[in-house]
Amino acid sequence: MSTRLAPAPGRPRPVTVLGSTGSVGRSTIDLIQRSPELFPVEALVARRSVEMLADQARRVRARLAVVEDEGCYAALKDALAGSGVEVAAGRAAAIEAAERPAEWVMAAIVGMAGLASTLAAARRGAIVALANKEALVCAGHLLLDAVRRSGGVLLPVDSEHNAIFQVLDATQPDAVERLVLTASGGPFRERSLAEMASATPEQAIAHPNWRMGAKISVDSATLMNKGLELIEARLLFDVTAERIEIVIHPQSVIHSMVEYRDGSVLAQLGSPDMRIPIAHALGWPRRLATPAARLDFAALASLTFERPDGDRFPALALCRAALGAGGAAPLVLNAANEVAVAAFLERRIGFLDIVRIGESVVSTMAGEAAPGDVGELAALDGRARQRANSACQK
Repeated sequence: MSTRLAPAPGRPRPVTVLGSTGSVGRSTIDLIQRSPELFPVEALVARRSVEMLADQARRVRARLAVVEDEGCYAALKDALAGSGVEVAAGRAAAIEAAERPAEWVMAAIVGMAGLASTLAAARRGAIVALANKEALVCAGHLLLDAVRRSGGVLLPVDSEHNAIFQVLDATQPDAVERLVLTASGGPFRERSLAEMASATPEQAIAHPNWRMGAKISVDSATLMNKGLELIEARLLFDVTAERIEIVIHPQSVIHSMVEYRDGSVLAQLGSPDMRIPIAHALGWPRRLATPAARLDFAALASLTFERPDGDRFPALALCRAALGAGGAAPLVLNAANEVAVAAFLERRIGFLDIVRIGESVVSTMAGEAAPGDVGELAALDGRARQRANSACQK
């Protein structure tokens, strides 16, 4: 990650938000609205939430609003008629939005769908605030190489990776002994396997601490999100998988920790509000004020930790195995998981089937080489999704 400095205080930082109507995008818009003179909006991109996108574009006076679903173009155009906001639609338009001259780009389009636009922003040297972990899991070498070549910046927005970024001494990488990623444990932390087998989508997305979209909420329930974050941390911070530990921390107050060779452990704490890590990235390297609730340490009854139960949450071991296998295994696992989560939300498979399908697809595609470019990546991702769909039908 680059150490390029941000503009001087008071100088505007033009921004683009990819995935503006999702949970991370909405939090980003909330922060931008609080200092509109500092963060003029170049472009907003959403998948199909026309009404919300149009409202956001008017409120922040965006220059461009893009809806990826081309069938929604007419509705968006009508909604923004007379506003002065330029309107476009389609995947190509989303990529072109990322290529426009915003200095800072929030990459928050969920899943592989956000990869192309994230790469486009990285290739032109933008400061990329990365909330789309799948882009790094599936195309880590392509994304990191694009950032290096362009002289851009990659800032982690996931609360765990942002926490590590805040307390990691990048000048002494050899002094780091281990990274500790914390996980809330999700809604099924204390449920039995039998209860998890009959879990409904409504139960799976009812996260006890965080307000998130459906897909990432299900990933939190299976702990797949924490396994993917392990892969992401390996790439972001250049620490071997053996030195990355995952612990359950139900209170979600400590967001992650770094242990140094002298025995010191540095942790980043805060309320479970995504506006905190987003603000850190938005103002970086300076800090912005946020409306997030402040911690009342006297009122905190306790901070507890426990080891994840591998029998009930096999996604963690599966992600470690995919990382160890290398090649295309992380990409294949991510594709299978996206398909399986969608099938679960549509009630076509059970909750425990999500990880089983991921394991099955990874095992059948073992040995696939890592893709060398975006075309190879898309082809491999497509094959993995086909196999996952077949597994869901069975």
